[in-house]
Amino acid sequence: MFVTVQDNDLLLERQLCFGLSVASRSVIAAYRPVLAKLSLTHPQYLVMLALWEQAPRQVKDIGGALLLEPATLSPLLKRLEALGYVTRRRSEEDRRALAVDLTPAGAALREKALSVPGTMLARLGLDRDSAIALHHSMTALIEAATRADGVADN
Repeated sequence: MFVTVQDNDLLLERQLCFGLSVASRSVIAAYRPVLAKLSLTHPQYLVMLALWEQAPRQVKDIGGALLLEPATLSPLLKRLEALGYVTRRRSEEDRRALAVDLTPAGAALREKALSVPGTMLARLGLDRDSAIALHHSMTALIEAATRADGVADN
């Protein structure tokens, strides 16, 4: 597919990366006061979501679900362990792997977190259908970017 270049293609407002970057920072900032009530940062909340879906999980599985590298994930898990929400131990199946599980406090935190999605929809002025559509668009964009990452520029 050939795309015609236009003079105004370099306007900041036309840059997909700029809009996504600002939207990401803005949405995460909107989460901050809501998650503070749970004593969680946004990245910690994402880890807890992954564990509420399935626990215990190996660190590599959490990293795969969140698209995070182990070096990024490890400090998050240490902080969650210090908060008393998770435990980390060697996996019974594979002693080289680290398994992460919820503590009773971490499992109980899920009940408090149930209000987060609705609160965030209201804060952002979205309904569930528009949030689902937005999620589908972002997922397609992530997949396209991942494919493009493997394609050499000509």
